[in-house]
Amino acid sequence: MKIEAIILARKNSKGIQNKNIVNFCGRPLIEWTIIQLKKIINENNIWVSSDSEEIIKISKKNKVNFIFRPSSLSKDNSISEDAWLHAINEIEKKREFDAILAPQVTSPIRESKDFKNGIDLFLNSRADSLLSVSEVEDYFFWELNNQDEPISINYDYENRKMRQFIKKKYLENGSFYIFKKNLIKKFNCRLGGKIVILPMEKYKMYQIDNISDLKLCSVIMKGYKLNEQK
Repeated sequence: MKIEAIILARKNSKGIQNKNIVNFCGRPLIEWTIIQLKKIINENNIWVSSDSEEIIKISKKNKVNFIFRPSSLSKDNSISEDAWLHAINEIEKKREFDAILAPQVTSPIRESKDFKNGIDLFLNSRADSLLSVSEVEDYFFWELNNQDEPISINYDYENRKMRQFIKKKYLENGSFYIFKKNLIKKFNCRLGGKIVILPMEKYKMYQIDNISDLKLCSVIMKGYKLNEQK
């Protein structure tokens, strides 16, 4: 099965100005995703889809392919599926392929082995789509009802189970997805058919949406020495 990696990285962002190229542990944020991918995927099979000239320059510097994304697909309310479909159509002009590895730039706390493990699981299980997750077995969620009263929603607080008896649950951490090309083209959705999950270490669940996240993720990245990836 032929897999192409597509990195979505538009110019504008709300939480942090030019978030995808902000300095993170000494590099533009997007560069960490490219570095991680290049260890397991040929650079000719890595594509960056963007409306940013600066991001295009970074792509050229790292010797990966780039796709100019139209402004109509680069707005705050633009959905990733539409950008992936645009990129797929552009890649199909050059070659045939079967599936897409889609990493999120704002989830830099990962290693190349995570991508490799995901690809291996996707292929060996003959899946149609895969999502990366983190285990959250001991999280108890509450919400406010219509009277602003707190209510437990995923457990009975009057009958609290011991941790070892709580069924495992998983959080979609957004680090990356893998999906068949025909799946997203047919349903305009990244997940469907036979879905499998790839559990990652809990510390890899954090992503960068604002300045506080940037500081926290920097500490985690350096603490686990993931900033030493080259």
